[in-house]
Amino acid sequence: MTLHFSLALNSGEIIDSNFEKEPASFRVGDGSMLPGFETELIGLESGAALEKTIPSIQAFGEVNPKNIQRFPKAKFTHLLEDDLIPTEPGSVISFKDPGGSDLPGVITEISTTEVAVDFNHPLAGKDVIFKVKIVSVVSSDTDTVEVKV
Repeated sequence: MTLHFSLALNSGEIIDSNFEKEPASFRVGDGSMLPGFETELIGLESGAALEKTIPSIQAFGEVNPKNIQRFPKAKFTHLLEDDLIPTEPGSVISFKDPGGSDLPGVITEISTTEVAVDFNHPLAGKDVIFKVKIVSVVSSDTDTVEVKV
């Protein structure tokens, strides 16, 4: 499936859009699109357009309080003392997960003894307006060949 799409918040703020760019292509079920968005595309044909509000639970999930962690402030000394890049609530910090991958977290609070970091997706708990215009649909039983020039 090839499509133009946009994601926006109820406030009208555009989160992502490719309407002014090349359309995106993906195969339904390949995991590149969240299931809540993919479900809305089932049955749409070339030329179809859709605008739908996707509830947070089907978009980026609800805010999970367990994903807000508190760390001793001493672990952030080097960041808190950096005058060039101030670390404050709202700052995004990259951590390493147990597998060694980067895991972003947003600092939500700095107290005299602790730093609170929110590891929820930034769009967790927010409904998302999903707008799409289908450019083309290829049947799943069709072998496709991509030619790049």
